[in-house]
Amino acid sequence: MSGTYVLVIDVNRSTSIQVGAIGEREFAAGAYAYVGSAFGPGGFSRVDRHRELAAGDRETRHWHVDYLLGHAATQLETAITFPNADRECELAGSLPGESVPGFGASDCECESHLLAVPNAETVLEAAVDAGGVVE
Repeated sequence: MSGTYVLVIDVNRSTSIQVGAIGEREFAAGAYAYVGSAFGPGGFSRVDRHRELAAGDRETRHWHVDYLLGHAATQLETAITFPNADRECELAGSLPGESVPGFGASDCECESHLLAVPNAETVLEAAVDAGGVVE
């Protein structure tokens, strides 16, 4: 199955992370939401791959979010999927939170696909209200 997904990530302390080609980025402690798409080969197995990286069971980083998920100061809290729905840019622009400029949106016109969110519960509720399914 394929579609769009939202990862809710906790950064437990302010930290600086080297994020691939975009360089060193500062992340304040708090909750973040990353909006991604899984329309390529494997579909939502991409979410499983993100979970493995966050758990330390995988090292290879392909996307900006992998650098965030693979850092010791972060934890993947939950994933919300939108099966068979191409809503990546829409959700990145409509979920509650502030864009983290230049993060995860290198293949579109969006400012960002990563949001610093008020808290995990708020973004989880908003994503479910928008039709997402908690994984």
